[in-house]
Amino acid sequence: MNVLIVDDNESAADLLQELLSLQDHTARCCYNARQALDASAAEQFDAALIDLSLPDLPGSEVARHLRSTAGARPPLLVAISGYSEQDSTGANARALFDHYLQKPIDFDALDRILAAPRVPASA
Repeated sequence: MNVLIVDDNESAADLLQELLSLQDHTARCCYNARQALDASAAEQFDAALIDLSLPDLPGSEVARHLRSTAGARPPLLVAISGYSEQDSTGANARALFDHYLQKPIDFDALDRILAAPRVPASA
């Protein structure tokens, strides 16, 4: 699976990239929204792990852009955040994402999310 990681915490993003590569995924790190938008224009991703609190744009805007430009096969979108889903930031973003993981990320949960079969979008 080709995974886009978007997190301004470079160490956390790099560690996540390394862990995903150990599970035979390909991953690319972007440390702000602009890098993520540029990467998504150049490459198609199967999944995107997006921090909600980015320095230049909210992660929800990155998710909205990925959904609107993906065509028939949008990537699996996973919010990663220090906020809980019950917090207003998490609750507002929840509708844009397929899954929500609170930091620190439970890597077993992430592995299950990425391994689950995707239901194709209906035509």
